[in-house]
This record gives sequence, structure tokens and C-alpha cells, in this order.
Amino acid sequence: MYRYIVAEDRVRVSPQLLVMEKEEAVKRVLKEKYEGKVHKELGLILEITKAKPKASGLVFPGDPYIYHEVEFEAITFNLEVNEVFRGVVREVMDFGAFVSIGPFEGLLHISQIGKERFSYDKKNKVISSSDKKKSLKKGDEIIVKVSTVSLKQSPQDSKIGLTMRAEGLGNEAWIEAEKKKEKGKKKEEKEGKK
Repeated sequence: MYRYIVAEDRVRVSPQLLVMEKEEAVKRVLKEKYEGKVHKELGLILEITKAKPKASGLVFPGDPYIYHEVEFEAITFNLEVNEVFRGVVREVMDFGAFVSIGPFEGLLHISQIGKERFSYDKKNKVISSSDKKKSLKKGDEIIVKVSTVSLKQSPQDSKIGLTMRAEGLGNEAWIEAEKKKEKGKKKEEKEGKK
């Protein structure tokens, strides 16, 4: 989920940045330190939007850098187990599909696509159910739930497990077909009671 956060840090400003305004210099240091990197509690830092030094910087003998306590605002993206996302299938393989969710990519294992048995068609690069009523291919928009999260330093190194086995998850066409099927069953039950 995307979040707008306020955090604090101590930054080390290089003497070369002293030609800039203090706010601009600390913002540049924060951008280099955080943007595009994954923080364990905050998730992926997408952008540092504002940085404000709290007071004058500290200088230590023999060290040319200036140290500033800074409050900053940032836009982040974080994943939590059981969180539901709309994603896009980026690649289909024999073991499952890679799905793009926000700035991350997760693995939807073939056993987690649905309750039915699914198999991979190498020629057409499609994963389909044994009755061929459900299929998954590159570009499909699907609704997935995060089952496991292991965040590393970068989004590419992070490991995210996804599932579509619960009700209300999957390809939107599948979900609509299930709803119509349920409506049909309820209608038949009502007519049968008359």
C-alpha cells in the first residue's frame, strides 16, 4: 500500500553541497540514502518530498562533514501479508506467473492459482485449468492476496508470494462468472420452492 510518512534521521552533508541552500542539501543527501531502497519498517522509499533540518548542523574536529538532524516526508510502498492487490501478469512460466503489484513483482505459484488443477501450455504460454474454463496469460489483470513477504535491499531482490485461492480473488472474468453462477443457483432454488 502507498503511504505518505514523516520520519527523522541524522544526515551527513558533504562540504561540496555547502553552495546549496541547507534544505536542498539535506534533501539531496536523503534522496541518495533512501530513494529506490527498501527499509524494513517503511517498505520501498519511492520519493523524498520534503526535508527540513531541525537546527544548525554539528561539526566535529577533523571531520569536514556537517551533521544535521532532519525531519523529512516521503512516499513509500509497503506490502503486508493478507493484503489484497490488483496486479498484472508480467510473465507466465511452467511453475507459475510473475505478477506486478505496485513497484514490486511477486510469484503466483501454479498451486496457488485456484482450487482446481492448473497446467502450463508451453506452446501458447498460458496456464489453464484442467476443464479449460480458466486461463492465465501475460497481460491479464488479476486480484491477488499477499501470502509471504521477504523484503531485501532492493525490490528486485525481495521475494513476495501471492495466492488466488480465496473467494473473490483471481481474474476478474472468473469472478464475474462465479457471481453469475451463484445468482443462477439462487434463482433456481427460489423457483424450486414455489
